[in-house]
Amino acid sequence: MDFRETDEQRALREAVSKLAASFGHEYFVERAKSGQKSTELWQAVGRQGFLGVNIDEAHGGGGGGVYELQLVSEELAAAGCPLLMMVVSPAICGTIIQAHGTDEQRKRWLPGIASGETIMAFAITEPDAGSNSHNISTAATRDGGDYVLRGTKYYISGVDEAEAVLVVTRTGTDASGRGRLSLLIVPTDAPGLERTAIPVEVTAPETQFTLFFDDVRVPAENLIGVEGEGLKQVFMGLNPERIMGAALANGIARYGLTKASEYARERNVWGVPIGSHQGVAHPLANAKIQVELARLMTRQAAWLHDEGDPASGEAANMAKYAAAEAGLTALDQAIQTHGGNGMSTEYGLATLWGPLRLMRTAPISREMILNYVAQHGLGLPKSY
Repeated sequence: MDFRETDEQRALREAVSKLAASFGHEYFVERAKSGQKSTELWQAVGRQGFLGVNIDEAHGGGGGGVYELQLVSEELAAAGCPLLMMVVSPAICGTIIQAHGTDEQRKRWLPGIASGETIMAFAITEPDAGSNSHNISTAATRDGGDYVLRGTKYYISGVDEAEAVLVVTRTGTDASGRGRLSLLIVPTDAPGLERTAIPVEVTAPETQFTLFFDDVRVPAENLIGVEGEGLKQVFMGLNPERIMGAALANGIARYGLTKASEYARERNVWGVPIGSHQGVAHPLANAKIQVELARLMTRQAAWLHDEGDPASGEAANMAKYAAAEAGLTALDQAIQTHGGNGMSTEYGLATLWGPLRLMRTAPISREMILNYVAQHGLGLPKSY
């Protein structure tokens, strides 16, 4: 096994890092606190071809895989400007459409997703379904050449930036009473689709929404794949989602450790740098070890996914868990290293606590990951 990245992958890291540094965390915070979007950064990343590295070259992408896409996400976050919609548009939606879309759907959506000119949101979560996708109540019924969509989705990211939403909806019921799910592409300007912003205590340019579908008519040609097999299709995008969440956490962790190390080398108390004291150095070293272990798991998960290995599901969940936990340890210690300055906006650490803390809860909670690993990795009885 060769754990070294290729020359192309290293060059990609360097190019993304250089571009992200030209924006930096100050840009990210200014956009978030003023209620604006990180549009300039998104467009710049798209123009360089970085948003579409996982999309086939035939559809305007780079021809790489999720490994390259998570690399882009990590480097952006390591510069202090994570892009949450990368988890959604190219990773989830791009992967699903590339795998299950028709030729016309691929031609229609993938080039724009790859270039960043098109953003697609993803809607699966509902107020009453939680992590049990079989309980999804949003329903689509066939009416001639259309589906008519009714229901509610919750905590849907970036709808105000998106041209369309990939919606997971019930289109039937199986013999056991569980929902048969399907995927529909719904334009965000469709009549009957309303949205309400959800106020959250997270410093980020992206906004969360509750979506209301009131007899929204969607052409049947917007169905992705086979009706009733949406859950299988969704999992094609959920493993990349977990990997990308891990990459975002890994990047923020690296950012925090870099800032903390610089501060610990430069800050002098009683005539010596504070980093010379083991009480400061050892917690940072421990955090560094945990972050590197999480990064290794993330790279393994991405490689397994790109190889089509069934083990990628468990690896993606483990990577997401490990990266969120390691990232929070690292950022918390970076804040502690700075003392009171760690809570100052000027030092750019506490402003990333919200986006990183989110990774412990979403897009899948650590408790559900532990359930998954217990059942599938250890063979223990299902607990829910």
